[in-house]
Amino acid sequence: MIEPKNKIKQSFRGKVVSVVGGKTAVVAVTRYIKHPKYQKYYRKTKKYQAASADGACKVGDFVTIETHRPLSKSKKWIIKEKIS
Repeated sequence: MIEPKNKIKQSFRGKVVSVVGGKTAVVAVTRYIKHPKYQKYYRKTKKYQAASADGACKVGDFVTIETHRPLSKSKKWIIKEKIS
């Protein structure tokens, strides 16, 4: 039998901007990108829906999210830890 390889999970740090139903948190992740022509850095923000197992996240908390198997149509991330 072929052993499954350990996949490296992707993780981001972001801020909780909304909590839906106590189980889902919307996390805004901001990245800095360098423009290829003008060499200036600019911010790009994307929102991810993440599952919160214990429901302890509140709006304004900084969290780490990690990839997970699909839990619903839009939830493919889980909250790994609460930073502050």
